[in-house]
Amino acid sequence: MNDAALADRHYRAPSWFDRKLMNPLIAAATRLGLSAWGSRILEVRGRTSGEPRRNPVNPLDFDGGRYLVAPRGHTRWVRNLRAAGEGHLLLGSRREHFTAVELADDEKEPILRAYLRRWRWEVGQFFQGVGPDSPAEDLERIAPDHPVFRISA
Repeated sequence: MNDAALADRHYRAPSWFDRKLMNPLIAAATRLGLSAWGSRILEVRGRTSGEPRRNPVNPLDFDGGRYLVAPRGHTRWVRNLRAAGEGHLLLGSRREHFTAVELADDEKEPILRAYLRRWRWEVGQFFQGVGPDSPAEDLERIAPDHPVFRISA
């Protein structure tokens, strides 16, 4: 699927409050080495500019793997990570390189469930009323709207 077609897929833009207050506040704390419940700053090369782009993310450790889930859908960081295939997770002066592999929709259900169990209080509003205790069919229905990447060092 090309970038234009992906741009038409599910995406929930951040509100003014999130864009101007919460994300910069979380990013500043993370740059200082203070993690909010495991949050990190994702740094990935921009797919057109080649410049580093940074966004707060909530990595999930689950069943022996580590994952990045896109609660807002097919965002710019998702499209950049697809193109680059690698990035860095930042916390203070710590810089952790990783490679990323995007999961197929039929692999996402247990990861989305675990992600919602851990982060629902923060991101639940982006999952169309689906929660960690929802039936598997509901999680499978929303899986195409929420890219998931398995990351490894």
